[in-house]
Amino acid sequence: MRRLFLAAIAATSFATCVHAQSNASGPLVTPSGNLQFVRIDRDFVGMLDKEIFDRFGANTLMHFDDVDNANDTVTRTLVQTDSGPVLYDFRRRPPLVQHLGERMTVKRVFWQGDEVVMQSSQGWFRFKRGALTKLQSSTTTYH
Repeated sequence: MRRLFLAAIAATSFATCVHAQSNASGPLVTPSGNLQFVRIDRDFVGMLDKEIFDRFGANTLMHFDDVDNANDTVTRTLVQTDSGPVLYDFRRRPPLVQHLGERMTVKRVFWQGDEVVMQSSQGWFRFKRGALTKLQSSTTTYH
């Protein structure tokens, strides 16, 4: 229990390194093209260069972006949907779309290499190589 508490304090102390959530519908520049989120009926669609690549249900648009500081493009984004978070990886075309498979409300996201660590209402989770893992304790520093 003490390690879990220390991990939570360590992660919280790096909150300034977390990419803030956004509700911007775009256009956002990505390596795959210009990203735009558009409301159609009750759903949102994700569009790259005006071509739909995904559709998701959500009351409001909320996403967490991983921005490449070298050229200021969005390389990945984690989108909050009604059925749980969806990860879009724009480093390839067409973009990789991965549904995390767990209903949760994401509060914060840390991008670390090819893994995504997120704080949700149910605790801390890591998504790496298509697998979602609930974190019990960690000595890893995320930034």
